[in-house]
Amino acid sequence: MATTKKPAVKKTKAAPSKVATPRAPRTVKKAPVIEAGKGEAMVYGMNGAPLGAIALPAELFGAKWNADLVHQVVTGMQANARPTVANTKFRGEVSGGGKKPWKQKGTGRARHGSTRSPIWRHGGITHGPRAERDYSVKINKKMRMAALVALLSRKYRDGEVILVESMSFTEPKTAAAVTTLKAIAKGSGVSELMTKRVNAAVIAFSKKDTTAEKSLRNIGSMTLEEVRNLNPVDLVTKKYLVIENPKESFAILSARLTK
Repeated sequence: MATTKKPAVKKTKAAPSKVATPRAPRTVKKAPVIEAGKGEAMVYGMNGAPLGAIALPAELFGAKWNADLVHQVVTGMQANARPTVANTKFRGEVSGGGKKPWKQKGTGRARHGSTRSPIWRHGGITHGPRAERDYSVKINKKMRMAALVALLSRKYRDGEVILVESMSFTEPKTAAAVTTLKAIAKGSGVSELMTKRVNAAVIAFSKKDTTAEKSLRNIGSMTLEEVRNLNPVDLVTKKYLVIENPKESFAILSARLTK
């Protein structure tokens, strides 16, 4: 019996499969943590010259970052500051509409009892905003201070805290204030302090200084505040924090922690 040969099958080389190379593990640079008596920062004069280092309190600049707490406190403070302006009137508050527009039957039109019904033009508003709505949120004192300390520590680790020995002026002059801020920005190496056009910095004074306030208030990118009134919203919405008279300011902030 004759056997037939099977046709030879050409073998094709399989395309090499692509093997994904494993990525190198991502290294996260940990921010330095200030221990008691070990953290220091440079203090600058009004001319931008460094005057020496000062020890940073660990209870103010050594806290861990807590994004959830900061978000809760900041949004709560913004809600407490929200005004309830929008207000609409119900059908009983709109003027007019005391007379029935037409008789109940016989006109061929839909029956109506008042022209100030919500389905009428110039009528009342249904489910509209009311001024008695309350947006306030309760924020505990310990939460507020913990958020403030977390932001102070974060800004220090990010290099966004500038310490100035004094910011006193003989007379209220905006030109003198601009010259001082330029010198501080140059001396501290933070040029963005003057180049940033909006929300550049919040300047915290150890005590009220009317002459300094009048000199700085015309600079739109700066916000002026006393250290005793410093709050998380100021630090979140501004890039840099300039602290005047740091020794006394630190004492005021530390005293707020114990209240």
